[in-house]
Amino acid sequence: MVEPPWLDDLADDLLSISFNSTTTTTTTTTDINRSTSSGSETTWTTTSSASARHHNLTKPPHGPSGDLNWTAVRRSRSESGANNNISFSNIRFLHRLGAGDIGSVYLAKLKSSPPPSPPPPSTAADTAAGGGVFAAKVMDRRELASRNKEGRARTEKEILETVEHPFLPTLYAYLESAKWSCLLTEFCPGGDLHVLRQRQPCKRFPESAVRFYASEVVVALEYLHMLAIVYRDLKPENVLVRSDGHIMLTDFDLSLKCHLSTSTPAQVNPVQRPLHPPKSTCILPSCIVPAVSCFHPTRKRKKKPANHGAPEFVAEPVDIRSMSFVGTHEYLAPEIVSGEGHGSAVDWWTLGVFMFELFYGVTPFKGVDNELTLANIVARALEFPKEPVIPPMARDLISQLLVKDPGQRMGSTMGASAIKHHPFFHGVNWALLRCTTPPFVPPPFSHHEVPPDHGGCPATPVDYY
Repeated sequence: MVEPPWLDDLADDLLSISFNSTTTTTTTTTDINRSTSSGSETTWTTTSSASARHHNLTKPPHGPSGDLNWTAVRRSRSESGANNNISFSNIRFLHRLGAGDIGSVYLAKLKSSPPPSPPPPSTAADTAAGGGVFAAKVMDRRELASRNKEGRARTEKEILETVEHPFLPTLYAYLESAKWSCLLTEFCPGGDLHVLRQRQPCKRFPESAVRFYASEVVVALEYLHMLAIVYRDLKPENVLVRSDGHIMLTDFDLSLKCHLSTSTPAQVNPVQRPLHPPKSTCILPSCIVPAVSCFHPTRKRKKKPANHGAPEFVAEPVDIRSMSFVGTHEYLAPEIVSGEGHGSAVDWWTLGVFMFELFYGVTPFKGVDNELTLANIVARALEFPKEPVIPPMARDLISQLLVKDPGQRMGSTMGASAIKHHPFFHGVNWALLRCTTPPFVPPPFSHHEVPPDHGGCPATPVDYY
C-alpha cells in the first residue's frame, strides 16, 4: 500500500519521538458536525496513583477475551532496544479517522513482526487486536498553547491514566516532544452511535437498543462520577462501538477533573424509587443571561417520602461545582447556559438528550441556529414528537432527566442508583452488562475498509462556536 505523502511528513517530524507504554484508556473519534463550545478549568492535579501506573504493563485488560494489543505493545517494546520504549519507527499511520477541537485521530499500526506461531483469531476482538491496530490522537503542542487548550489536553491524559473500566478506553502509550503529543489508544471498529443511527430504519434505534446503550452509558458515568470526574460531553458521536458490540465513551478533554476532597462522601441510603418531579416553569427568555436564575436554588424543597428497601450505596460527586461554559450546544444543560454553575447533574441531563436522539433521530431543543438552541434549552418546555410512539416508561425517564432545575433532576441527589431503578430499565442485569448480547456487532475488521480522511495533517483547523 502506498502511503499518502503527508504521512511521510509526519513520520519525518516525529522520527525522534518515543512512546512510553502505560495501562490506560481512550478510543477513536470522528468528525463532529455539531457546533461545540469549549473552555478549560483553572487548576488540575495529577494523583500519585496515576503516576505510579504510568509504566505498569502487568494489569489485566478489560476485554472479555483479553486484549492482544498489549501483547503487540510489549513485543514492540522488547524489540525497540536498550530503552525498552516504542520508537516512532515502530508505528505506521494508515488513515486519518477524523479531527476534533484539539487534535486529529489516525488509524495506526505497530510495525513489529508477528510472533512465530500466532494462534488464529476466534473473535472479532481478536481480529482487530491481533495486528496491533490503534487509534492515535495527535496534538500540536504549539497550536494548543496558542489557543489556550493545553489544560484540556493535560486533563484528557490524566483521566485516561486514571480510569480502568470496560466501557471506557484503554491508553496503551503516551508520547510527548517539543512539538507533538500523542495518545495511543484502543481502536473501535464499530464506529460511533451517530453513524450507526444513520444506518437504522428511519434513522432511529428500537427500544431494546436504546435500553442497551443507555444502560452501559449510565454505568460508565457512574464510574466517572465516583472518581470525581464529570464527563460533560455525552453525545452519540462520543459513544463508540467496540469490536464486541459494547460501548466505549471517548473524548475527555471537556471533562471536569475534581479534587476527591470536594466530592460527596460515600453513603448508604435506602432505595428510593423515582418520583415524578413537577414540570419546570422556567419560561423566561432572560434565563440565557449568565447569573440570572429562574431555578430558585434557595427554595426549600418538599421532603420526598422514601420507599424503604435494600440499602443502596451512593458515591458520586453531586456537590461539585464549575462555572465553565463547555459542551455541545444541543446537549448543554440549562445551568451551563444560564451561567449559574453546574455539577455532575449535567451528565444526567445529557443522558436525557442522548436517549431522546436515539429514539427520535433529533435532539429535543434544537433551533435554527445556536442562539435559538440555547434559548430553547432554558425556556422551551419539553415536547415529544407524535411519531414514532415510544413506550410511556421511556418518555417518563427522559422527562425526569430533562428537568431544567438541576436540583429536581433525576440523578441529582442519588446519582445513578435512582436512574437504575427506573422502570424503563426493568430486567437489566446491571452486574452482568458485559454478558448482555449487543444489538449490533461489527463485522471482522480490515483497515483497508476504513475510508481515509483526506484533510491536512496533523490537524485541520475547525471552527467552533
